[in-house]
Amino acid sequence: MENLPRIRSVTLLVCFSLLPAARVTAATIAGKEAKPGPLVEIQFPVSKYFQDIAAQGGNPRPQMGRAVLSFPPGFDPARRWPILIVTSTTDFHITSPMDAPAYKPPADAEGWVLLAPDATIKPQHDSTPWRLAMLGAALDAVRKDWPQSRNWPVAFAGFSGGSKRSCLLGAMLAKARAVNICGFFLSGMNEDKMSEAYKTYQPSADFLNIPIWISGGMDDIIATPSLEGKAEASMRGTGFKRVRLEHFMGVHQLKRSEVKLGLRWFRQLGGF
Repeated sequence: MENLPRIRSVTLLVCFSLLPAARVTAATIAGKEAKPGPLVEIQFPVSKYFQDIAAQGGNPRPQMGRAVLSFPPGFDPARRWPILIVTSTTDFHITSPMDAPAYKPPADAEGWVLLAPDATIKPQHDSTPWRLAMLGAALDAVRKDWPQSRNWPVAFAGFSGGSKRSCLLGAMLAKARAVNICGFFLSGMNEDKMSEAYKTYQPSADFLNIPIWISGGMDDIIATPSLEGKAEASMRGTGFKRVRLEHFMGVHQLKRSEVKLGLRWFRQLGGF
C-alpha cells in the first residue's frame, strides 16, 4: 500500500499522454495565415467611404483592395507590434506591393510588421486620395481581425516619390487621429514635403515630435546631398524636432541597412 500514491501518479501520466494534443489555432488575417516567412497577400472589400475618396478626380471605384504583409519571427497578434507602411513612387507604374520585398529583411530583423496596400484595379490617376483610400481600407481589414492593432505604433517609409507621398499620407492620417505614428523613413527625397503636409493638413502640434530619418546616397544625382540638406533644414525651420539626415556610399537607391537602422531608432525613441 505504500506504493499506491506513486502508482496513481504514473497511471494519471499515462492517461494524459493518451489524450489528443490540444490544437493550436494559427493567427489569420483576411482568411490568410499570418506567420513569419514569405510575404502574404490578402484581399478585402473596400467600403463606400473609401470608394468615394478613391474616386476623386475621375478614378474608378475600387470594390476590392489588396495588400502585401510580412510578419517578423515570433509574431503573435496578441502582443503589440509596430507596423511599417510602405508607399511606392508613382513613376514607372510601380505599386507599393512591388516595393515591399526591399523592406522585408530589415523589418523582419527589427521586429516590424510590414504593410503595403493597393487595389485590385488600376486607377486612371495614381493620386494621393487613391493611395489614402487603399491604405485606409487595408488598415480597416487588419483591425477587423485584430482590433488591438489600432493602438500599434505605425511608421511610414518610401523611396523617392514614395517618400513624398508618405509625408502627405502621414499628415492626413495624423489629422484624423487614425494612427499612432512613430516615425518616417524618407529615402531619396529631394524636397521638403513634410513641412508642406504639416501646413496643409494641420495635424496637432505633437506631429512635430515624430522622428524623421532622411536617407540618401552620396552620389545621388536626383536627390543630391545638397537638396536633402536643404530639406532637413526646411523641416527644422518648420519646427520638426527629431530630424536625422544620413548619407551612404551609393546612388539614387534604397539602402536596406539604413532602413534597419531607422526602424531601430524609431523603437529606441518610442520606447516600444
